[in-house]
Amino acid sequence: MTHSLHRSGDIESQKSDYVWFMYQTKGVNDVNIKPKALEFIAVAEAVGSENWGDVKTGPKLRYSIEEIKDGISDKSRLRGIFTKKEQVVDFLKQIKEKDLGMSVIISGVLSEVIPACKEAGVTPHSINYSLGVWGRTDKLPDDTTLAITTMCGHHMIPPKFVNYVMRRVTKGKITPEEGAKMLAEFCYCGIFNHVRCADIITERAAAEADKS
Repeated sequence: MTHSLHRSGDIESQKSDYVWFMYQTKGVNDVNIKPKALEFIAVAEAVGSENWGDVKTGPKLRYSIEEIKDGISDKSRLRGIFTKKEQVVDFLKQIKEKDLGMSVIISGVLSEVIPACKEAGVTPHSINYSLGVWGRTDKLPDDTTLAITTMCGHHMIPPKFVNYVMRRVTKGKITPEEGAKMLAEFCYCGIFNHVRCADIITERAAAEADKS
């Protein structure tokens, strides 16, 4: 979906950032989706999806998996992230074999996603591109902050909160991993990549330390 297309930052960093979705189509396959959703969850967990959730409940970094499963309804949308191309390949292979009749979307750097699809034996139905950001880009936060906030496509993570977390990490109050999980809890879709976020925060903290 388009809200996952505008993730920014260093390309090499983005190569460890893949988003997956399970979507139903209104009037086609949007009734009694829970059994199929549970199968998607089982596969995502089996291949190690580091974060995922249902926007109707929230991400697994904030709620238990059982809470999310219990809350699944016909209005649910499952979404999550992977950090390795191998996970994407394995996920697509297993979902294809199950043939659940639900739409599957993978978002990420195309030079990584397209080969993953080919390896999994999947032909993309269509491809959406991000054409970048236009207008008064000078009004935007710095590139490091944007690399973090754009991982929540609905912009539920304020730049000032990102800066607050990074300051606490720099001061040694919390670890980069703890800070990344604090931020991830506010992205209810479950597509915030806290693993990549921790790496970004670590790099920023190291840069700040070099200045002092």
